[in-house]
Amino acid sequence: MTIEKIRTDIKGKTGQVLNFKFNGARNQTEEFTGQIIGTYPAVFLIRIEDETKLVKSFSYSDILTESLEIIEKK
Repeated sequence: MTIEKIRTDIKGKTGQVLNFKFNGARNQTEEFTGQIIGTYPAVFLIRIEDETKLVKSFSYSDILTESLEIIEKK
């Protein structure tokens, strides 16, 4: 998988509510539900679906390196 293909896939999922799993530093794992609200050449933005409505940014390489996983809601 290439960065360009990942960028295209993310752009196609804009506006959808998805589940995410982020594998952070020191084996910390964070799972959250959010909506992709913006895509840019190097990063994309996710609005967290909870009371805080935080916006987090991730790079396309986070998906390539499997630091961020996207699980589509059924």
